[in-house]
Amino acid sequence: QVQLVESGGGLVQAGGSLSLSCAASGRTFRTYSMGWFRQAPGKDRELVAVIQWNGPSTFYADSVKGRFTISKDNAKNTVYLQMNSLKPEDTAVYYCGADRDSYSIRVTDYDYWGQGTQVTVSS
Repeated sequence: QVQLVESGGGLVQAGGSLSLSCAASGRTFRTYSMGWFRQAPGKDRELVAVIQWNGPSTFYADSVKGRFTISKDNAKNTVYLQMNSLKPEDTAVYYCGADRDSYSIRVTDYDYWGQGTQVTVSS
């Protein structure tokens, strides 16, 4: 089992920045990739960014490319999401996910989830 705890959400004005953290504990050696996802009211959960746990690969949704940066600190078992130039449409609950088996961009491939953290961007 892998436990994930997100932190860092909040309220920010459009154009501002926020940084999210996701601390993993438990059997993290079984983690292949970690990702950030978001879910706005009435919408499905969608991929934001993915990072390979034991490699260099990253992937970003087109909607956040150039504005968001995913990074990791393997020693601290922590994944980060730096969000710049935030827009009102970035408003959502942001979730951290861990995939045991693959480097995937599909929400359904992720095995473990955090509780989520609210990000609200005002116009």
